[in-house]
Amino acid sequence: MSIHTFSSRDFTRDVSAAKRAAIDGPVFITDRGRPAFALLKIDDYYRIAGHGERSLLDVMDDIPSGDDIDFEPARLNLRLSGTSFE
Repeated sequence: MSIHTFSSRDFTRDVSAAKRAAIDGPVFITDRGRPAFALLKIDDYYRIAGHGERSLLDVMDDIPSGDDIDFEPARLNLRLSGTSFE
């Protein structure tokens, strides 16, 4: 694993290069010469944070005020060559 450093200006100019560098290890983004941010692969972040990858349902459950949203999809009735699917 190697550590890469990008200045804020270099990061802004070439985000793709920083993402490619993050494949090998963390990328520190500096602001006025001092580390300000770290760019990690999501798998590394989950490992460091101590939890596995979150599902879309987990993310949706964390939406503030999401309990107030009712979702009742309409029942779909399909007929194909005389066959009924319900």
